[in-house]
Amino acid sequence: MYGFSRFYKYPLPLLFLSLWLVAVFLLSDQPAHSQHPAISNKEKYQSTLLTKRIMPSTLTLNVRKTVLENGLTILTKEVHTAPVVTVQVWYKVGSRNEEPGVNGIAHQLEHMMFKGTKNRPIQFGRLFSALGSDSNAFTSYDQTAYYGTVERNKLKALLVLEADRMQNSQIEPEQLASEKRVVISELQGYENSPEYRLNRAVMQAVFPNHAYGLPVGGTKADVEKFEVEQVEKYYRNFYSPDNAVLVIVGDFQTANTLEIVKEVFGKLPRRQGAGVISSSSPSLSTRYSARAKRPATANSTPIILREAGAGRLLQAVYPLPDANQPDVPALDVMDYILTEGRNSRLYQALVESGLASELTASVTSLRESGWYEVLVMAGSKQDLKKIDSVLSSVIANVAEKGVTSEEVERAKTQLTADVILSNRDITSQGMQLGNDETTAGDYRYTDRYLAAVRLVKPTDVVAVINKYLTKEARKVGFFEPTQKLITEVIDKPDSAQTTENFSPGAPVLPSEVGKYLPPVDLATDAIAQVLPQEFKFTNGLRILLLPDHSTPTVTLSGHIQAGKEFDPDNQAGLAAFVAENLLNGTKSKNVLTIAKALAERGASLDFEAYREGVRIEGDSLAEDLPILLEILADVVKNSTFPVKELELHRQQTLTDLQLQLDEPSEVARRVFVQSIYPKKHPLHTFPTEESLQQIQRQDVIDFKAKHYRPDTTVLALVGDFDLDKVRSLIKNEFGNWEVSGQAPTLKYPTVPMPEKIVSVNPVLPGKAQAVTYMGYTGINRYDFRFHAALVLNQILGGDTLSSRLGAEVRDRQGLSYGIYSSFQAGKNAGTFLIEMQTSPEDSSKAIASTRQMLQQIHQQGVTALEVETAKRTLVSNYNVLLANPEELTHRILMNEVYELDKLELYSFTQKIQKVTLEQVNKAARELLRPDQIVVVTAGPSVLAEKSIR
Repeated sequence: MYGFSRFYKYPLPLLFLSLWLVAVFLLSDQPAHSQHPAISNKEKYQSTLLTKRIMPSTLTLNVRKTVLENGLTILTKEVHTAPVVTVQVWYKVGSRNEEPGVNGIAHQLEHMMFKGTKNRPIQFGRLFSALGSDSNAFTSYDQTAYYGTVERNKLKALLVLEADRMQNSQIEPEQLASEKRVVISELQGYENSPEYRLNRAVMQAVFPNHAYGLPVGGTKADVEKFEVEQVEKYYRNFYSPDNAVLVIVGDFQTANTLEIVKEVFGKLPRRQGAGVISSSSPSLSTRYSARAKRPATANSTPIILREAGAGRLLQAVYPLPDANQPDVPALDVMDYILTEGRNSRLYQALVESGLASELTASVTSLRESGWYEVLVMAGSKQDLKKIDSVLSSVIANVAEKGVTSEEVERAKTQLTADVILSNRDITSQGMQLGNDETTAGDYRYTDRYLAAVRLVKPTDVVAVINKYLTKEARKVGFFEPTQKLITEVIDKPDSAQTTENFSPGAPVLPSEVGKYLPPVDLATDAIAQVLPQEFKFTNGLRILLLPDHSTPTVTLSGHIQAGKEFDPDNQAGLAAFVAENLLNGTKSKNVLTIAKALAERGASLDFEAYREGVRIEGDSLAEDLPILLEILADVVKNSTFPVKELELHRQQTLTDLQLQLDEPSEVARRVFVQSIYPKKHPLHTFPTEESLQQIQRQDVIDFKAKHYRPDTTVLALVGDFDLDKVRSLIKNEFGNWEVSGQAPTLKYPTVPMPEKIVSVNPVLPGKAQAVTYMGYTGINRYDFRFHAALVLNQILGGDTLSSRLGAEVRDRQGLSYGIYSSFQAGKNAGTFLIEMQTSPEDSSKAIASTRQMLQQIHQQGVTALEVETAKRTLVSNYNVLLANPEELTHRILMNEVYELDKLELYSFTQKIQKVTLEQVNKAARELLRPDQIVVVTAGPSVLAEKSIR
C-alpha cells in the first residue's frame, strides 16, 4: 500500500504509515514549570525562545551505522523505555525507478512480498500476526519499506522473516493475478477522491519527463498488464542487501544484535544488476530517466477537471530542489509562515475571509527533486479564479514586503517541536532514520536539517519565495464538480443471497503457521506495571498522571460527557459545533491570541465530538505544559463563541458535509447506522444542511453551559513532569470550575436485530470503488462476553492479512483491498460491523463470501489453535501499544471513563489469556448473525444494475 500524507509538515515525507500508526509513526532536560507564564509577555518570551529550542544532536546521538560485506547498511538505535523493538527494511527503490508502461510495479511487488517464499509458502501477514507484530509496508517515490514492531523477544524472528523474503520470495502466476485485483481495488479507492485525480493531473504537468509525475501506486491500465517475468526481474534487480537499509530501534543490546544480523543477513549475496530498471524497453527507461531532471516550464492556463464530485478544488504546485540542497530549511519555514495555523498568511487571506473552507500545504523534498503544493477547498459558491488571484497576491506581497522576525521564530519553533513530538515512539524513530538514509543518503540528515532551521532569517524566507514561488514556475489545477445525484435502492430481495458458489475449504491451520515461524521464546517480557496516580477535585474533575521522563514532551488526553448523543433531533451537529468552536475565543482572548500562544510553542490542542463524548487531545514540549493547561482551562470555562467565527465555522461545516456525502465510505457508514437504529435513537442522528442551519449561537452557549462540567470531565497526562507540580498546576487552573445541579444523563433504548437481511444501495455517480458496511447491533464494554468477542473478532476479521475474512476474501479471491471486522463497544451497546472496499463488479461476490464465512464460524466455531494464536496476537499488540505515549495516554483515559479498575491497564492481557475455546465459540453462536444483517454498499451506478448477494 502507499499514500501521500506525511507525519508532520517537514521536508522528508514519510508517505505512508499503517492505519494504526498513524499511527503507527528530546531534547531538553528542563522540568515542567509550576508557575503560570503570561501569554502576553511577548518580549520576555521571545528573548528566551531560541535558547529554549536549541538542541544537541540527540536524534542520532546513539545511532550506530554498520555495513556488511554484502553491502547491507544497518542502523541501530537503543531505546530502553519499553520492552519492544521495531525492525524495518528499506529498499532504495520506488516509483522513481519506473516509467510509463510499468508504472506501479514497485507497489505491485510490495504486495507480492507478503505472499510467501520458497522456505515459507504461506501469507507472511499470518506469520507477523502470530508473532504479535504491528507490521505493514509502503511504497513511496524513492523507497519501499517493510516494518514491524514487536516485543523484544521476537526480534530475531522478525529478522529471519525479512531476510527470507529479501532472497526467496516467489511470484506465482495465480497469486499475481489475485493480487493485481487487490491493487486495482486499492487504486479505485484513490480514484474516488477528486483531490487524488486533480493531483495526478497537476503532477504529470509539473514532471512530464520524470517518474515523480507518475502516480506512486500505478494505473489500472499498467497493473493489468504486469506479467510474472516483469515482477520477478524487478525483484531480482532491486531486492538485494547492497540496495537495502536495515533499521533496528528499541530495547536491545547493539553488540549481540549485530552478531544476529550478520548471522541472518550476512550470507545473502549481492546481486548483479541491482538498481537497473526492470522494463521490457531499457532504452526507453534510460531516455525517460535522463529527461527527468528538469520539471516542465509552466504556463498561466490552469488545468481544469470537470468531473462528478463535490466541492471546488485548487491545487498549485511549484517545483523545488532535492532534499540535500541548502534552500530546503528556509522553504519549510516559509511554508509554516504561509499556511500553518490560523495566524498564517494564506489561512488569514483565504479561510478566515470565507473564500476557502480548508487549506493544506506541504514541502516535499526527495532524492532527485521536490515540490511545494498548496491545496485549497473553495468555500460555498466561491470562484476558483478569485481564490487563485488572492493566493498569488499574498505570495507576491510577502515577496515584496518580507516577513517579520516574530513570524520566522514562531515557524522555527513549530517546526522543531513537530519533529520532536513526532519522534516519541520507536516506530517513528525508525522511520525517521530509514527515510533520511534512503532519501538524503545520510541518517543524520534530520540533525543537520534542524541545525540549519535554527539559522534561517527573514531574508532567507523572502529569497526562497522569490526564487521558487513565481507564477511562471508553477502549475495550477482546478477541479470543477459536475452535478451529481444520489439515489437509493432499499430492501433489495435476497433470493440470490446464498447462491454464490463459495467454497472456502479448510482455513490455514495455526499449526501450519507455527511450522513456518522462526524459533521464538513465546514467553512475553514482563511490562513494568507503573500505574497512573489518580486525583479527584471537589468539583468532580478527575485527573490521572503518569510521569515518563524518556522524552521532554507531554501528551494530554481528555474526555467530556458532551457528545453527539445529546444532539437534538432538529439540530444534529450541535455537539460538534460546540467542541470545534471552543478555541475561537474566550472572555479574555480572541481566536488569534489563542492560536498564536499555541503556535509560538509548537503545541497542539484539539477538541472532537464523537458519539459518547468530546475527545480532547493535546501535546507540547514539557516546559510548555503550563501554557497548554492554561489555554485548555480557559476555553472549557470561558469560551464565548463569537458570531463571526461561528458563522465562518457553519459555512466550513456545510462545505465539509457536501464533501462527506460524496465519499462512498461516509455515505455507506451513515446509511448503515441509520438502517440499524430507528429514529429518535441517539445513534440515528447525523448532521444535514437543514439541521446545521437550525443551530443558533444561543443554542451553542446553552449546550456548552449544560454539558461542559468538571464532574463529567476526565484528563490524563503522560510525560516529562513532576507529579506534585502538575497536580498543583491543574488545581489552580480548574479548581474554580463550578458545577451546578446533576449532570445530564441519557438512556439508550434496546434495538432489536433485523428480522431478515436488509440490503441498501446508495449510488454515487463517478466513483471507481464501492464500499460495503455489514452488521447489526452489538455489545457494550461491560458485556461478560467482551474479551471473548475480541478474540473471536481477531480470528474473523481483526487483520486483513491473517484473519479468516482476509485470507478468503482478500488473499485467495483478491476481491478486496481491505476487509475488517470489529465490535465497537462503549458505555452503551455499540455495533458489530464488517467494512470492505471492492471493485464494483466484485461487490456481490465479496458480500456472499463474507456471509458464508460468518455462517461457517457461527455454526462450526473456531479451533483451539486459532484461539491461542489470536490471544497471543492480542496480548503482543497490546504490549506494543503501551509503548506509544499517545496510545498509552488514551488507554489510561478510557479505562477511567468506563469506570474500570485502575489495574485494568495491565490486567487486560490477563483477561485475554484466560479466554477459552468454549467462550469464543459461544460468542460466535450468540454474536454472529449472518441471516439477520444489514448490508449497505455505496458506490457507482453499476451496482444498481445488480442485486446485492
